[in-house]
Amino acid sequence: MKLLLFYAHAFSYKTAARTLSSAPEIHREEEVSDAAVIFFHVEKEDVAKRGKVIQKFVKNVKWLCGKFATKNVVLHSFNHLSASKAAPDFSEGILNEVRERLARTNFSVMATPFGYFNEFTIHVAGDSLAKVFKEF
Repeated sequence: MKLLLFYAHAFSYKTAARTLSSAPEIHREEEVSDAAVIFFHVEKEDVAKRGKVIQKFVKNVKWLCGKFATKNVVLHSFNHLSASKAAPDFSEGILNEVRERLARTNFSVMATPFGYFNEFTIHVAGDSLAKVFKEF
């Protein structure tokens, strides 16, 4: 698992192109302010350690949110952080589980549509901790 974590003053996206034929047809634009924006990449190796990966994913998101006193989270599947790639079904399952766990603990979670390229804007804060890379 690879995570690029950002604290953003503002984030917005617009669906651009469907990349998975199994993904439903979606045309969407959304924006949020004061948010932890998480670009994540699920690797083949994560299949054997699913529970631990989800636990660490959620823990890292909550940690960043705590540093910036926000409950707003954006999850974005970004399959460009490693040559190792898990199957799309597995990756989407991780996304859904992380989203549910965060929502159960009173986080407001936005997820960009899975299986899409998106246009996006991100206004990342200048603080050192506003830009973090994690792998596990």
